[in-house]
Amino acid sequence: MPRANRYFVPGHIWHITHRCHKRDFLLKFAKDRKRWRYWLFEARRRYGLCVLNYIVTSNHIHLMVKDTTDAAIPKSLQLIAGRTAQEYNKRKNRKGAFWEDRYHATAVETGEHLARCLVYIDLNMVRP
Repeated sequence: MPRANRYFVPGHIWHITHRCHKRDFLLKFAKDRKRWRYWLFEARRRYGLCVLNYIVTSNHIHLMVKDTTDAAIPKSLQLIAGRTAQEYNKRKNRKGAFWEDRYHATAVETGEHLARCLVYIDLNMVRP
Protein backbone atom coordinates (compact mmCIF):
# COMPACT_ATOMS: atom_id res chain seq x y z
CA MET A 1 0.00 0.00 0.00
CA PRO A 2 1.44 3.41 -0.94
CA ARG A 3 1.99 5.91 1.80
CA ALA A 4 -0.39 8.83 2.18
CA ASN A 5 0.34 12.09 0.43
CA ARG A 6 1.18 15.14 2.47
CA TYR A 7 -0.93 18.22 2.05
CA PHE A 8 0.47 21.63 2.76
CA VAL A 9 -1.69 24.70 2.76
CA PRO A 10 0.23 27.91 2.07
CA GLY A 11 0.30 30.24 5.05
CA HIS A 12 0.02 27.51 7.71
CA ILE A 13 2.60 26.96 10.40
CA TRP A 14 4.10 23.48 10.76
CA HIS A 15 6.07 21.74 13.52
CA ILE A 16 8.41 19.30 11.80
CA THR A 17 10.40 16.58 13.54
CA HIS A 18 12.92 14.20 12.01
CA ARG A 19 14.82 11.44 13.84
CA CYS A 20 18.16 9.87 13.06
CA HIS A 21 18.14 6.22 12.01
CA LYS A 22 17.61 3.84 14.95
CA ARG A 23 17.65 6.91 17.19
CA ASP A 24 21.43 6.89 16.88
CA PHE A 25 23.34 10.01 17.89
CA LEU A 26 24.43 10.87 14.36
CA LEU A 27 24.27 14.61 15.01
CA LYS A 28 26.27 14.52 18.24
CA PHE A 29 29.22 16.48 16.87
CA ALA A 30 29.01 20.24 16.44
CA LYS A 31 30.27 20.07 12.86
CA ASP A 32 27.34 17.82 11.87
CA ARG A 33 24.81 20.12 13.53
CA LYS A 34 26.50 23.09 11.85
CA ARG A 35 26.17 21.45 8.42
CA TRP A 36 22.47 20.76 9.07
CA ARG A 37 22.02 24.47 9.91
CA TYR A 38 23.95 25.44 6.79
CA TRP A 39 21.54 23.44 4.63
CA LEU A 40 18.56 24.87 6.52
CA PHE A 41 19.60 28.40 5.66
CA GLU A 42 20.46 27.35 2.11
CA ALA A 43 16.90 25.97 1.77
CA ARG A 44 15.60 29.24 3.16
CA ARG A 45 17.54 31.13 0.50
CA ARG A 46 16.62 28.81 -2.39
CA TYR A 47 12.97 28.10 -1.67
CA GLY A 48 11.84 30.98 0.51
CA LEU A 49 11.21 28.78 3.54
CA CYS A 50 10.06 30.90 6.48
CA VAL A 51 11.88 29.53 9.56
CA LEU A 52 10.30 30.50 12.88
CA ASN A 53 12.32 28.31 15.24
CA TYR A 54 14.52 25.21 15.24
CA ILE A 55 16.73 23.03 17.37
CA VAL A 56 19.21 20.36 16.36
CA THR A 57 19.78 17.73 19.03
CA SER A 58 22.19 14.81 18.85
CA ASN A 59 19.59 12.41 17.43
CA HIS A 60 16.69 14.48 16.07
CA ILE A 61 15.60 17.92 14.94
CA HIS A 62 12.62 20.17 15.57
CA LEU A 63 11.72 22.80 13.02
CA MET A 64 8.90 25.36 13.09
CA VAL A 65 8.20 26.79 9.65
CA LYS A 66 5.55 28.72 7.82
CA ASP A 67 4.62 27.35 4.42
CA THR A 68 5.00 30.10 1.85
CA THR A 69 4.33 28.02 -1.28
CA ASP A 70 3.00 24.54 -1.95
CA ALA A 71 6.52 23.17 -2.47
CA ALA A 72 8.74 25.11 -0.06
CA ILE A 73 8.64 22.60 2.80
CA PRO A 74 9.08 19.34 0.85
CA LYS A 75 11.87 20.78 -1.32
CA SER A 76 13.59 22.27 1.70
CA LEU A 77 13.44 19.09 3.77
CA GLN A 78 14.65 17.04 0.82
CA LEU A 79 17.64 19.37 0.44
CA ILE A 80 18.45 19.56 4.16
CA ALA A 81 18.03 15.87 4.98
CA GLY A 82 19.60 14.62 1.78
CA ARG A 83 22.70 16.78 1.86
CA THR A 84 23.25 16.26 5.58
CA ALA A 85 23.09 12.49 5.12
CA GLN A 86 25.30 12.47 2.04
CA GLU A 87 28.00 14.56 3.69
CA TYR A 88 27.93 12.50 6.88
CA ASN A 89 28.06 9.16 5.04
CA LYS A 90 30.90 10.34 2.80
CA ARG A 91 32.94 11.67 5.72
CA LYS A 92 32.40 8.53 7.82
CA ASN A 93 32.82 6.20 4.82
CA ARG A 94 29.47 4.56 5.54
CA LYS A 95 26.39 3.57 3.59
CA GLY A 96 22.78 3.31 4.55
CA ALA A 97 20.06 5.37 6.10
CA PHE A 98 20.81 8.47 8.10
CA TRP A 99 17.20 9.38 8.92
CA GLU A 100 14.81 6.94 10.57
CA ASP A 101 11.69 7.63 8.56
CA ARG A 102 9.99 10.41 6.73
CA TYR A 103 9.84 13.65 8.63
CA HIS A 104 6.68 14.28 10.63
CA ALA A 105 4.75 17.51 10.10
CA THR A 106 2.01 18.72 12.42
CA ALA A 107 -0.08 21.80 11.68
CA VAL A 108 0.08 24.44 14.40
CA GLU A 109 -2.71 26.85 15.23
CA THR A 110 -1.92 30.46 15.92
CA GLY A 111 -2.14 32.00 19.37
CA GLU A 112 -1.53 29.90 22.45
CA HIS A 113 -0.85 26.69 20.52
CA LEU A 114 1.89 28.43 18.53
CA ALA A 115 3.40 29.91 21.71
CA ARG A 116 3.44 26.51 23.42
CA CYS A 117 5.12 24.88 20.42
CA LEU A 118 7.80 27.57 20.30
CA VAL A 119 8.51 27.11 24.01
CA TYR A 120 8.56 23.31 23.57
CA ILE A 121 11.19 23.60 20.86
CA ASP A 122 13.28 26.05 22.89
CA LEU A 123 13.17 23.85 26.00
CA ASN A 124 13.52 20.52 24.19
CA MET A 125 16.95 19.75 25.59
CA VAL A 126 16.39 21.24 29.04
CA ARG A 127 16.01 18.55 31.71
CA PRO A 128 14.18 19.32 34.98
